[in-house]
Amino acid sequence: MFFILSKLLDVFLSPLSWSLVLLAAAVPWRRRAVRSWKRRRLFGALGLGLLGLSSCMPVSQFLAWRLEHATTPTYRDDVTYDAVVLLGGVVDEEVTEKSGQPAYNDNIERLVMTHKLLQDGKAKVAIISSAPLDPKRPEIGEAVVLARQLESWGIARDRILIEDRARNTRENATYSQAIARARGYERVLILTSAFHMVRAAECFAAVGMPVDTLAVDYRAHEHTGPIGEWLPRSSALHVTSNLLSEMAGRWI
Repeated sequence: MFFILSKLLDVFLSPLSWSLVLLAAAVPWRRRAVRSWKRRRLFGALGLGLLGLSSCMPVSQFLAWRLEHATTPTYRDDVTYDAVVLLGGVVDEEVTEKSGQPAYNDNIERLVMTHKLLQDGKAKVAIISSAPLDPKRPEIGEAVVLARQLESWGIARDRILIEDRARNTRENATYSQAIARARGYERVLILTSAFHMVRAAECFAAVGMPVDTLAVDYRAHEHTGPIGEWLPRSSALHVTSNLLSEMAGRWI
């Protein structure tokens, strides 16, 4: 139920969804509705304003900067960790299935850094935590795909643990904790994108699991750039929507 509600929340928090609702309210669907043109014009202006503002790069960059720099990583270079937990959100499983090749998204730094930690001996094993989107096709699930990739890069299979039940960050923490307790891991490092780190760390703290943190995948910058960046862009709208969802998830 929580998983379904989280997906509905994504739609509810989307600026595009609210813009479409406001623009729809601005349309005079009946002749009598023409009389309320002032109110409908207001709805139209709000819809266009919301859509335009959330599609501006400086807005998405401001939100990203606030999320990415809300915490300081506690990773220690002088420590050899018993395990590094790689949180899912890297693989596009549908494209992977159709193309027959691993398809990665913008969060690929999570995988790259995990490989580096294992290769450099900074972590003994990796716990890859992510449930497959289609339980009937576990062979193309994200955890399995990432494990295969690490193996192809030279990491021994016995240093890779697959946790394929977690469908959200809270479950990442719950199931990773169970593995760590069963194997006696005391020094654990969690690795995820910078914008997601605060929520991830708080989820692990909520289940009573002490961890160090290492954030990767920084995207934001402080400056607003040229005036052209204020022009609406679909890419900025996508980023803004994702960040608003992350902010809501952190609050929840």
